[in-house]
Amino acid sequence: MLVVGLTGGIASGKSTVSKIFSEHHHIPIIDADLLAREVIEPGTSGFTTIINHFGPDRILDPNGVLDRAALGEIIFNDPNERKWLNGVIHPLVRREMVKRTVKYWLKGEWAVIVDVPLLIEAGMWKWVGEIVVVYVNEKLQLSRLISRPLPNSPPLTETQAKSRISSQMSLSEKINYSTYVLDNSGTIRDLEVQIDKLVNKWRVSQGFGIGIPIIDGWWYKLCWLVPPIGLTAGLMVLISRWMKYNIGGDKKGRRKGRGEVERNWKPEEIELRERNGRPGGRRRTGGSITDE
Repeated sequence: MLVVGLTGGIASGKSTVSKIFSEHHHIPIIDADLLAREVIEPGTSGFTTIINHFGPDRILDPNGVLDRAALGEIIFNDPNERKWLNGVIHPLVRREMVKRTVKYWLKGEWAVIVDVPLLIEAGMWKWVGEIVVVYVNEKLQLSRLISRPLPNSPPLTETQAKSRISSQMSLSEKINYSTYVLDNSGTIRDLEVQIDKLVNKWRVSQGFGIGIPIIDGWWYKLCWLVPPIGLTAGLMVLISRWMKYNIGGDKKGRRKGRGEVERNWKPEEIELRERNGRPGGRRRTGGSITDE
């Protein structure tokens, strides 16, 4: 089974991408954000640990429910508190993600998307077969974040929005780890075309497209029916990435391809490159996906 790590930044449109993968291509999604909420629901050990650390007067509303806006204000402005909270939540989320990945493998799914905002920061990029980064430039990211409605809260100020963006690794850094980059600077249709192209590439790699039902998807079926083959293939991918990272001199351990956003470009240069894709417009549809 192909395990894909999907990541991006706040207001980059990662949730939209995840929805397209799920609804248009019927690929199961394991959403780390949802799991992070589940592992700190009232009655869980995570909830008790967090309340004891921050204090109920700071992060509980009058009804005794976790005030996520108040908690967000604390951790987005205090790196130490953010690190502590991640240290509590991440192990719980990882454990649940492994359980659900195994569940989808047992069901015979050919692929699963692991949607993780902190895929790179938490080091989880080393344990997936493909790494997809949803990219927008910083100006557009800030604009979308400020204009995004928040439930039961006023919109973020520019200062608050910048604080949340700066608390994460920048998208221009994250693309250094990617195997594919999806450019979400354009329309939904632009995005859908890129994703269609990407999923088709994945399906071909799994043995689909032969046209004979009994052998269509032969590679993923073989890995599923003979687990040692699937485990060996997955291990080879991880070893290859480790060698690139530790031996090959590529400190980000990523593949390089045609048509992607280059590493180490300044945001202004990336923006310019996007607009130079066609006269008077953005990069050609689908051009940001890495072609190996």
